[in-house]
Amino acid sequence: MVELSDAVLVGLLEAAPDSIIGVGTDGRIVLANVRTVELFGYQQSELVGRPIEILLPDRFRAMHSRHRQDYLADPRPRPMGAGATLAGRRKDGREFPAEISLSSIDTGQLQLVVAAVRDVTDRLRREAQFRDLLEAAPDAMVGVTTDGRITLINAATERLFGYGRDELLGQAIEILVPDAARADHPELRLRYFHDPRPRPMGAGGLLRARHKDGREFPAEISLSALQTEDGLIVSAAIRDVTDRIEAQAQRLRLEAEAQRLAAAAERERLEAQLHQARRLESLGQLAGGVAHDFNNILAVMLNYTTFVIEQAQAAAARDPQGDWPQAASDLHQVLRAGKRATELTHQLLAFSRREVIRPRVLDLNAVIGEVEQLLRRTLGEHIQLHVEHESPLCPVLADPGQIEQVLMNLAVNARDAMPDGGTLTVHTGNHEIAETCAATTGPPPGRYARVRIADTGTGIPDEVLAHVFEPFFTTKAAGEGTGLGLATVFGIVTQAGGFVTIDSVPGAGTAFTLLFPETDEPPAAPGPKSQQVRHHGQGTILVVEDEDALRAVTQRILTRNGYRVLTAATGPEALKVAEDSEDDIDLLLTDVIMPYMHGQQLAEQMVAARPGIRVVYMSGYAEPFVTGEHALHPDAALISKPFLEADLLTCISGVLT
Repeated sequence: MVELSDAVLVGLLEAAPDSIIGVGTDGRIVLANVRTVELFGYQQSELVGRPIEILLPDRFRAMHSRHRQDYLADPRPRPMGAGATLAGRRKDGREFPAEISLSSIDTGQLQLVVAAVRDVTDRLRREAQFRDLLEAAPDAMVGVTTDGRITLINAATERLFGYGRDELLGQAIEILVPDAARADHPELRLRYFHDPRPRPMGAGGLLRARHKDGREFPAEISLSALQTEDGLIVSAAIRDVTDRIEAQAQRLRLEAEAQRLAAAAERERLEAQLHQARRLESLGQLAGGVAHDFNNILAVMLNYTTFVIEQAQAAAARDPQGDWPQAASDLHQVLRAGKRATELTHQLLAFSRREVIRPRVLDLNAVIGEVEQLLRRTLGEHIQLHVEHESPLCPVLADPGQIEQVLMNLAVNARDAMPDGGTLTVHTGNHEIAETCAATTGPPPGRYARVRIADTGTGIPDEVLAHVFEPFFTTKAAGEGTGLGLATVFGIVTQAGGFVTIDSVPGAGTAFTLLFPETDEPPAAPGPKSQQVRHHGQGTILVVEDEDALRAVTQRILTRNGYRVLTAATGPEALKVAEDSEDDIDLLLTDVIMPYMHGQQLAEQMVAARPGIRVVYMSGYAEPFVTGEHALHPDAALISKPFLEADLLTCISGVLT
């Protein structure tokens, strides 16, 4: 057997996706990996040497010592999920459900109990949602194992067949089948398990089912296979069609078959939309990742190009008849190309929704112009895009990335509503609501910037129109759509203080009207032009950036402008550098997304250790910090990558003054 070095073992421990905790026979923690720190909220130094009961809710602590002794007496491995779900306790007192696996390791010096702990909050939530959906289903839902035993039912099954839940669970599925069909049923079941493809409702024609009192009734059934922890089961959705059969003659039966075929075609269309949505999501993830890395590369390229331009211009001034003037001109072309690449990454990040959200005074015409080409590519050649501006448009306060997301969502919806082609029109204008015209539930009186997005698609039926903005509402089959697209549009517009209305005529098209209130805030002052202005800074700056080349060029920019610079590649390394430094550190310049510790965590610890330090964040994209409890503070100083020397120096100078 290959013996692993300590370094390899530590690497494996830190790479584990679960919390790994080593406990001695005295019940004290000997080791804990990074995932343990993330899961429980303690630092490793706060855990090692402490009783394992620190990670348990108070009500479980008294009995835990006895359980540990029981395991040490019989130290067989306990795989994940073999026992009941337990509970863990974070440093802040919050509890969470957890699964745990145990194993015993004798190192020769001491015996360790190694526990792998997994937070199963999301899984239990999904299981609860599945149970809720199962019980709310209008059709009888029956789960059957490979040996033909009933393993799950819902309330509709009890109502349909007249049996209680306890009377069905564990019974053979043939209890629900008429006597005449029972002999053939095991063979049909085995045939399906041999080829467990989904069988949609009605694909097998009408079947016969048997009620508890012996009555038989016609039924439709859909089948699908589910892989569970206990093995493969068949999920059958059963629907009583007695009333329909009794009400229809042969002609109506033929119509029902035609409707079934039409429904199958509609399901195929919806599945195609789902696949397209997944492709777009994958493209967004890829675009965000590429743009993040590309922004780092661009920052290095642009700044080193700027350095070389300075040298070329100086040489050209000394020798205007030589080759240096042309070289300087060529380098300016490289710099302009880099700036165009920067604009491209901005569009990619806006599309993939991975920009830090920061509302500012906007001209919506300019925002639409920036995303227009991306909209055209998304719509495809079979759809014509017409953009009509009213100028000047009153200014609004919103996040441009969010506005671009709204436009993209509505464009994708319009495209799906025009599978055979059509026209999408984006029209902007100013809109005034007078005091006498204001509705009690609508926009208040005032001046608004209006954006109207209209398509010539299939339109939306009235019964659906009232629910389109509801979260999780979708006309797609269960599990095939999130129902969050238009809810997100509504949320973004409302968050910006705006209003959204929808008008639709089935067969003619749909129009969304967005109203954003005029803002009184003055537009942000334009930043300084990218000229070679020499800044002479004073003070010490700690630069934290995990990209070596970008860290180096940032250090060079600051050093050559008079700052004393300390550098670190990670958050923990930065804390160590600050701890070892006897000088004051005036400013922390840190990337947002880094391994081991993100920039906001680093800033919080650094400010706690050095209360007078200022903080500036750098970001190529910061998806985990766009919304929610980890969002960057609106007043936080942030410089977006790629940045030029003048941009960085202006930002730092503004924070330090």
